[in-house]
Amino acid sequence: MPLIYGILFILRCYISLNIIFSGIIVNLPIFNMTHMKAQKYQHLFFDLDRTLWDFDGNSRITLREIFENRDLQQKLGTDFDGFIRFYKPYNLQLWDQYKQGQIEKAYLSVERFAGSLRHFGLDDVDLATKISKDYLTISPTKTKLFPDALEVLETLKADYQMHIITNGFNEVQFVKLENSGLMPFFKNIITSEMIGVQKPKPEIFSYAMAQSDANKEESLMIGDDQDSDIIGAQNAGMDQVFVDFHHDPLKANPTYHIHQLKDLLNIL
Repeated sequence: MPLIYGILFILRCYISLNIIFSGIIVNLPIFNMTHMKAQKYQHLFFDLDRTLWDFDGNSRITLREIFENRDLQQKLGTDFDGFIRFYKPYNLQLWDQYKQGQIEKAYLSVERFAGSLRHFGLDDVDLATKISKDYLTISPTKTKLFPDALEVLETLKADYQMHIITNGFNEVQFVKLENSGLMPFFKNIITSEMIGVQKPKPEIFSYAMAQSDANKEESLMIGDDQDSDIIGAQNAGMDQVFVDFHHDPLKANPTYHIHQLKDLLNIL
């Protein structure tokens, strides 16, 4: 009897399969397999800065406010663009040292401004410390995201568990996520400060997967930085999406290579 019930159950399902036997077409209902999408990935791990949150755009707005409020043009003898031309590469240099564990967070936070002031002839660590506090307070209140960020996340949230892996500072990254409307999309927020390891070290990716109950085969890292996000994820055994907004030369061979966030929907 169970066999008969099983056969009747199959015959009463949703679509028809044409079975040709002796020239006669018989329509038998079976499960709708055409709508059962195979899904390789279950967990999506996103970088935050320069992938979802427009770090450079928000940073520039913040620095201009500080430059004007602290009357830096008068004190440094240069305009805002002149200040940025030095500050931006110097800040990136310090961040690279921080990622390699060569300098501490506290030093980075102040030195990027102290060194910039010194470049223009002003040796004032107290002012640099005040500017650093200004920056860490004001910057995360800015809400500029990359095009289609919210729409893409809204589409993906029904089918995937999504998480953040970021090298940013705790007190800044969580505020960014809240203010920009990103927080509700993510189950786990993993920062390098939590475990004392920076991307691209494989330990931070392994930690993020463990916290998310995910394995490598079902995990996908999505980010803009070829060293931190793509090569780092490769070394941790994860597939990757290189979000290449600026059409940069490839350093690695990412699993997927896109130029805008909405292209994720063609992959997932």
